[in-house]
Amino acid sequence: MANEVQKEKVTAAASLTILSEEETMFRESVRQFAEERIRPLVSKMDHDAVLDASLIQGCFDLSLMGINIPEAYGGAGSSFFMAVLAVEELSRIDPSLGVFVDVQNTLVNNAIIRWAREDQKRRYLTQLSACMVGAYALSEPSSGSDAFGLQCEARADGNYYVLNGRKLWITNANEAGLFIVFANANPGAGYKGITAFLVEKGLHGFTIGKKEDKLGIRASSTCELILEDCRIPKENVLGAVGQGYKVAIETLNEGRIGIGAQMVGLAQGALEYAIKYTKERRQFGKSISEFQGVQFQLAEMAVELEAARLMVYNAARLKDAGHSYVKEAAMAKIFSSDAAEMITSRTVELYGGYGYTRDYPVEKFYRDAKIGKIYEGTSNMQLQTIAKLILAR
Repeated sequence: MANEVQKEKVTAAASLTILSEEETMFRESVRQFAEERIRPLVSKMDHDAVLDASLIQGCFDLSLMGINIPEAYGGAGSSFFMAVLAVEELSRIDPSLGVFVDVQNTLVNNAIIRWAREDQKRRYLTQLSACMVGAYALSEPSSGSDAFGLQCEARADGNYYVLNGRKLWITNANEAGLFIVFANANPGAGYKGITAFLVEKGLHGFTIGKKEDKLGIRASSTCELILEDCRIPKENVLGAVGQGYKVAIETLNEGRIGIGAQMVGLAQGALEYAIKYTKERRQFGKSISEFQGVQFQLAEMAVELEAARLMVYNAARLKDAGHSYVKEAAMAKIFSSDAAEMITSRTVELYGGYGYTRDYPVEKFYRDAKIGKIYEGTSNMQLQTIAKLILAR
């Protein structure tokens, strides 16, 4: 028995870094798409602050928008780990496309797969697999880290709920056709009144508001939502009334792994630029990569990146295996966002003055990296989660 347990542990450890043939082929197909289709448009999308429509369609064509949606609903029927690989590879070229695919898979699709009724799954998962972009609307002007302090209310009115309030920082808002909106259907019950609703774009009383002018991931749309007497059929409640807080908590735990993958991907992209440039840049008669001081910096960057990747892969593998992964997800997110910020900063420094200009791509990675410590739970919130879990032992 002891030998069998040890064998399982070894196999699990090896699986973190060794990809199956299917996983390897999938990663290569995403990388090819990113290199051939996304890379030529990165600078323009960042400047214009908008995703190219052809790339959105390309993500659907490559089945990247329904990776873990069961085949019965038109999805690829694959694993959560595959979604992590896709986000990583896309973010290596453009983190804006990475988070676009991430929100669809780790937040929207996952929430519906887990909490929706069969008729809701058939109605929405089939569209999310084929042509519909999803968004996840939890944050509000007065409730960020304190997500359960939301003010958006849902009042019962016959066969409908009437929603009123504002949502803020909603990723994919401009492109989305479906929003998972959280509102309180019983404010007197506190967080136990929070309920998740499936809200389609175009409903009367539902408006996409201001688009934020951001520091990084500029091509990814981040907007406010305005709900003014927006009538939602009761059949569009996701899960049960009052279960919204459970939907939010469980989905965000998965989403943090996706953000970790985004940070790993962008850090990989930055490191590749750093290695290439230090080999080409010559000072004092030789390439700067021959200087030990530069070599040590590159080595430290590589170590941080590999550690971050292992933590993200570990959390994703645990999730797919049905094991507890909340602590590991929080650890992966905080570590990978720290690593991404360090690696992109070092890359800018290694480029010298060139790194500080927009003529070179590395300053964009530096700008993009900062969001990793902020969205889907700030670094302080991750530390709080980790501390609670290790102290509860």
